[in-house]
Amino acid sequence: MAEEAKAKAPKLADPIAATIDPASQEMIRRAQELNIDTVFDRAEQMKPCAIGVQGICCKNCSMGPCRLPLPKGGIVGEDTRKGLCGATANTIAARNFIRMIAGGASAHSDHGRSVAEVFMTAARKETDAYRIKDTNKLLAVAEALQVDTTVEVDGETKDRDIDEIALEVAKKAMNEWGKPEGELLYLKRAPQALYDKWTKAGVKPRNIDREIVEIMHRTHMGVDQDYKNLIKQGSRAAIADGWGGSMLATDLQDILFGTPYPLQSEANLGVMKEDHVNLIIHGHEPVLSEIIVAVAQRPEIIEYAKSKGAKGIQLSGICCTANEILQRHGVPSAATFLQQELAIITGACDAMVVDIQCIMQNLANVAKCFHTKLITTHPIAKMEQDNVLHIEFDEHHAVEDAEKIVKIAIDNFQNRRTEVMIPRQKATQIAGFGVESIQYHLGGTFRGTYYTLNDNIINGRIRGIAGVVGCNNARTRHNEAHITVVKELIKNDVIVLTTGCNAIACAMAGLLTPESAGVYCGPGLKEVCETVGIPPVLHLGSCVDNSRILLAATEVVKAGGLGKDISDLPAAGSAPEWMSEKAISIGHYFVCSGFYTVFGVTLPTSGAPVFHDYISKELEKQFGGMWDIEPDPIKHAQLMIAHIDRKRKELGIDKARDRVLMDMADRQKLEA
Repeated sequence: MAEEAKAKAPKLADPIAATIDPASQEMIRRAQELNIDTVFDRAEQMKPCAIGVQGICCKNCSMGPCRLPLPKGGIVGEDTRKGLCGATANTIAARNFIRMIAGGASAHSDHGRSVAEVFMTAARKETDAYRIKDTNKLLAVAEALQVDTTVEVDGETKDRDIDEIALEVAKKAMNEWGKPEGELLYLKRAPQALYDKWTKAGVKPRNIDREIVEIMHRTHMGVDQDYKNLIKQGSRAAIADGWGGSMLATDLQDILFGTPYPLQSEANLGVMKEDHVNLIIHGHEPVLSEIIVAVAQRPEIIEYAKSKGAKGIQLSGICCTANEILQRHGVPSAATFLQQELAIITGACDAMVVDIQCIMQNLANVAKCFHTKLITTHPIAKMEQDNVLHIEFDEHHAVEDAEKIVKIAIDNFQNRRTEVMIPRQKATQIAGFGVESIQYHLGGTFRGTYYTLNDNIINGRIRGIAGVVGCNNARTRHNEAHITVVKELIKNDVIVLTTGCNAIACAMAGLLTPESAGVYCGPGLKEVCETVGIPPVLHLGSCVDNSRILLAATEVVKAGGLGKDISDLPAAGSAPEWMSEKAISIGHYFVCSGFYTVFGVTLPTSGAPVFHDYISKELEKQFGGMWDIEPDPIKHAQLMIAHIDRKRKELGIDKARDRVLMDMADRQKLEA
């Protein structure tokens, strides 16, 4: 009987095999002792579909699902696999792939739309909660959106009123989602050579929403059946995400909430405090969390917390809302995507407020085992469980909503019914880098360009640039691939730009401090980081802030000496532990922008070899970028380094340049 019971017991995750993070290991053990299942246990109990993971299962009509497994030994001769309607494996895989792009692009772009709506409210002065904080960024965005910042008065050029500019920017921005003709205005921010490639390939997005809707139409049963034509539409939608919805989200957030500049904070579950009210903000949209941060700092709110027995209020974040409030306010990051249940299992989470994207429904089940109040706030993101509170956010009543949420957390502090167990692990991080701050750190206000970065790439101290981004995936060991890839890159003198959960993972591993350069970097990158005073891994923000990487790469092109297009740069992109549709959209707009892009885990195209070869080889001829897949993190990083070395050779900078001491005459000749 004992053996029978043991056989029926659900399989549990081995904490050490599940994650490299000691804090997470401790919380997984605690969850198992309390008989609470987590994503790590469920990953052991449910294995992925072998056919679906290859991208060759079609369920786009009720005659299916049609599954087209690869024959043993692979394809020999003609591939004769067909669904009931005759759709080939290439058609099915391409449809599934671009539907993932549509899902990811819609998530990021709808985020951007929500920010644009709040921006419009602020521009119209309909709320006191939001105002323009960065007028310099507003003027830069106005130029990109073709909004005049000056006006002719009696033959004299004068600056326009800032409120007028803000209102016109808001209108122009909102128009990008659904204008009836033309193309996205931000496409012109790309290097001219890249813009010309998009024109030649016929992939310039017309507006953001149309490209997503057209994907859904084309992938309906019996419409587009050519994998090349399908991925062409996928490219339009992905570009509309990276150079449209995501970029607008980032820019408008910077204008409203302030453009980030480097600041110090901490990361991991150890940032929570037993004697404080712990309010955790989780999700992706910062429009509410910005106000929560402001409300939680009010003296009367802190006094209210003390009246309930707490010493204060400890805010912390999970996922990209964490990155948003970190980069502007220094609020510590408590957890990555896979740690969200573990934050509640500490027993110290008095409230978790969530908005959109990457919110596990099982949070409600875990919260039932503790005193935690789980609060949903977005009209498109509710949970069915009866223990979840829904306080729908309205930007016109933002402060009232935030006060209500913060007071719920405070009132719940006295209701803790389980022993608090907060892991001690936490690490210092420097975050808040962006296009502007990188420019300042490398060149200062005097020089004001990316010349210093380019010069150090050309002379070989910096081998190249890597954008390493993305989620966690329970099918891999939590954070291991993230950290292994990044360490391998910086060891080989590749500077890393990071966003999203990769950034949080790097913070937890101590890679986001200038001091880490002396421990983990090759000699060239170490010298640059120590001279300039920056970490070897630069935290650029949330997942919509991948658009900062696109613009940083564009600035490198503008600075000169490294080619005329992003595809000329010794640079590569990576998502070592990706899991969401957003990652596929991000990956594809990186590819379409000219980046060699490597994904870990798997890629849902392997069951259609012809289509897989097309996106991993043929797209390079159109855009200069291409897909690749490598689950092994060391090999993954080495693929990126090999690509960077190939680009260095093509640029003729594959040999390190000796340092030359120059007198004034030499400098004058150089400038001439």
